Amino acid sequence: MNAKSNAKCLKFTKMHGLGNDFMVIDATSQVFDLKKEKIKSLADRHFGIGFDQLLVVEPATRPEIDFRYRIFNADGGEVEQCGNGARCFARFVQNQGLTAKSKIAVQTNTGDIVLQVSDDGLVTVDIGAPVFTPEKVPFEAEAQAQSYEIEVDGQVYTVGVVSMGNPHTVMLVEDVATAPVARLGPLIENHPRFPNRVNVGFLQVVGRGHGRLRVFERGVGETQACGTGACAAMVVGRLWGHFDASVSLALTGGDLQIQWRGEGEPVMMTGPAETVYEGEIIIEP
Repeated sequence: MNAKSNAKCLKFTKMHGLGNDFMVIDATSQVFDLKKEKIKSLADRHFGIGFDQLLVVEPATRPEIDFRYRIFNADGGEVEQCGNGARCFARFVQNQGLTAKSKIAVQTNTGDIVLQVSDDGLVTVDIGAPVFTPEKVPFEAEAQAQSYEIEVDGQVYTVGVVSMGNPHTVMLVEDVATAPVARLGPLIENHPRFPNRVNVGFLQVVGRGHGRLRVFERGVGETQACGTGACAAMVVGRLWGHFDASVSLALTGGDLQIQWRGEGEPVMMTGPAETVYEGEIIIEP
């Protein structure tokens, strides 16, 4: 039997949240068994479909949960959370007729989140409360603090560190347009004090209710937008006294609205999610 006889057709949907783009697969109606190298090849923007993350919809494993949500970065590695992806996930399960609910409970690798789809198509994601305990981020530090100093390429930078279901570090910059994202992003992502690597946010504070942000995502590179990165930036900015409880953050791909009342409270993120096209691809064994 030749290899082509074992090939299978995989249906998918291409979506984006403010330019942060995704390949979305319904694994409730078809088998998902893509290996790391295959995901990496599909993510290639010249030879594959091209995406920042692959999102997979799976059946829930508990009765109070509607779906399981899995995320794979463009390098093929599975990660814990993706905020822009969560909004696309909500629109996808509605558009595909997998649920008629407007409030959707979703299980991720690091906990449960709730997605609320409004009549105007915007999606609000309850990301949950931020986690600051260093070992839970994870981040190597002697004690928990609101800011830390890390040495990168011979220079010391002040950063905030927080988990939004995935690890983030945030630094303030005077102007995101000239921030050294391409140079510092990969160095900080792979810094030895972050055992599982980290997403890196470069935050410019504009006012009490407004900021600008660029994010270098772990395993992807700089993206047009990062939902959990926006949540992390708002949290760090608020802890440092720059933001009020509701903030609009301008990312390269557009704006996200973030609300956080304070420690122990959940972070709420609101923004759009769009379908680009639907397709099928032949997966060779």
